[in-house]
Amino acid sequence: MSAALSLTAPVLISCVLICAAAKGVEIYPAMVAGAKKGLRVLADILPALIVLFPAIYLLRASGIPALLERGLAPALDALGIPRETALLMLLRPISGSGALGAAAEIIGRAGADSLVGRTAAVMIGSSETTLYVAAVYFGAAGVRSGSWVIPAALCADAACFVCSAWICRIFWGG
Repeated sequence: MSAALSLTAPVLISCVLICAAAKGVEIYPAMVAGAKKGLRVLADILPALIVLFPAIYLLRASGIPALLERGLAPALDALGIPRETALLMLLRPISGSGALGAAAEIIGRAGADSLVGRTAAVMIGSSETTLYVAAVYFGAAGVRSGSWVIPAALCADAACFVCSAWICRIFWGG
């Protein structure tokens, strides 16, 4: 299995080069053009990233997520969502790495086979880092007015969180 995995990248790259050559594509100029395009996208999204990452750190350091977790506990109980996943749900729309850290902490504390651990894993897999993606893609695409995109995407994330908890309860009880 390990040998097959180690050959995946070279085989994939070789296939792309062979297909490009078969279609008559000039490979080196195409790669240079792609690199230029990638650098332009980087220049477009870098300001958003420079603002977003310190904001995420400040949010976590402020203690606000712990306060929100305590405040949201009654609503989470009413919806059938494990309380332990509150921080995960608060971080996921903002930071993928922060949410993964929260999920790892939940799974480490509750166990990977627990209802809470499975719910955290399903939540991570079914939702998106909405604000990060919007900042990056809107910046790259030059979108200036997307007033309904963020509320709609956050509603979709909320639906993912609720459905994740319910589906995990259906499959693994609790």
